[in-house]
Amino acid sequence: MAAVSPEQQLAELRSTIDNIDAALVHMLAERFKATQRVGRLKAEHEMPASDPDREARQIARLRRLAEESHLDPEFAEKWFNFVVAEVIHHHTRIAEESRED
Repeated sequence: MAAVSPEQQLAELRSTIDNIDAALVHMLAERFKATQRVGRLKAEHEMPASDPDREARQIARLRRLAEESHLDPEFAEKWFNFVVAEVIHHHTRIAEESRED
């Protein structure tokens, strides 16, 4: 049986990474579809775009999950903060558009 070359191993690993990246993009798209619905609900009921208490609970939860998964909790928190900033931007825009209607 012939040994797999380093180049073939690299190609296989990169293919796996590419598949994971595609799955992450699809999951983020689904997440943002849900947060868009949340934004519309908040706008309809004149609720604030951000919820600092929920965000704090989510950060604590994600940090625990990261630790359990052997992922740097600081990285998990940075990722979450990045995503939440975008969500709040969307919610603010939705609320502004709602007031214009």
